[in-house]
This record gives sequence, C-alpha cells and structure tokens, in this order.
Amino acid sequence: MLEEREARELKERVVEINRVAKVVKGGRRFSFTALVVIGDEHDRVGLGYGKAREVPLAISKAVDDAKKNLFTVPQHGTTITHEILGEFGAARVLLRPASEGTGVIAGGGVRAVLELAGIRDILAKSLGTTNPINMLKATVNGLQRLRRPAEVAETRGLTIKQVLPYVPPAAEEPEAPAQTEATESDGEAEDHADA
Repeated sequence: MLEEREARELKERVVEINRVAKVVKGGRRFSFTALVVIGDEHDRVGLGYGKAREVPLAISKAVDDAKKNLFTVPQHGTTITHEILGEFGAARVLLRPASEGTGVIAGGGVRAVLELAGIRDILAKSLGTTNPINMLKATVNGLQRLRRPAEVAETRGLTIKQVLPYVPPAAEEPEAPAQTEATESDGEAEDHADA
C-alpha cells in the first residue's frame, strides 16, 4: 500500500529521446533511447536510461531504471545545503545555493533533475560537455555528494552551531554610523554651495 502511494507520487519527465541505427546485412535497424528523470518534487529523485525498438517501450524501460536509482537530496529550506561541483566524464556541473525567490537557474535536463528533486532556489552552471546524459549524471553525482550540517558535525565531533558559518550580530552595527557620516558630508556640501 505504502509502495503504491510512493509510486503514484513520482512524476516523470522525458529529457531526451534519440534515434540510433544499427547497420545490418539487410540495411539499417532503428531503435530508440530515452533519458528520463523521475522525482516526487519533495526530496527524492532518480535518473534512468532505456533502449528499445519503440519509443513508449524505451521510456517505460528508462522509468524502471530510474526507480532503481532513486535517492534523497539533502536540502536547506528551498535550496541545497552547500555549493558543490558534480562531475561525470567530461561533464562538470556547478551547483550553488541561492536565496529564497531566486528560482531554478539552470538549463535543459539539469533543470528537470533539480525541479523533480524539490529544489526551488538554486544556481547551476555547466562547465564541461553539453552531452545530456553526462550532464545529468554529473548533476546527480553532485546532489548525491551533498551533506547535511548534522552529518558534518557528527564526523568532526562538533555541534551543528559550530559547523555552520557564524555571522556576528555586531557586523550590522558599523553600517549605521557610515550612513550618518554620509548625511553630514551632504550637509557640508550644501553649506558650501550656499556660500
């Protein structure tokens, strides 16, 4: 029952369908390959690749493959926990956390993976090949290597507060005097203009 509900929740997105030809004695035999991303748009995502003589069969094979490769993505609010560079073959995809309201800044198949993983705000940049299969695998590699603050804290034997970057509250106070100086200098400029 629980498995059925999980299967229903998964959404699939076909990233690419490619026609490939095999040359045999009688001519060419055409078959199709499908690259599919599935995810629950919450925190689980998977990537699959399927090959068959017909397009629908290739897609269904790719979906089955993607279900075997499902994994959970660590998130911090609507973005990822930290910056990471995913690599696969010649493909390199840089994933960078973004502030709320930024949206998914990514191209092509990378966008499909990030959206189905439930990430709402992120910056992504492809730095290597534009081959869709390798780009998606590089994105998945980056997402799989993400770590939660709790995991890092446990590994280092520290508390979560010690692991997270510390922003001192005093950092905001020096800005206020700078603004008052600017207004005073404006006032002096006006005085000189009057003279």
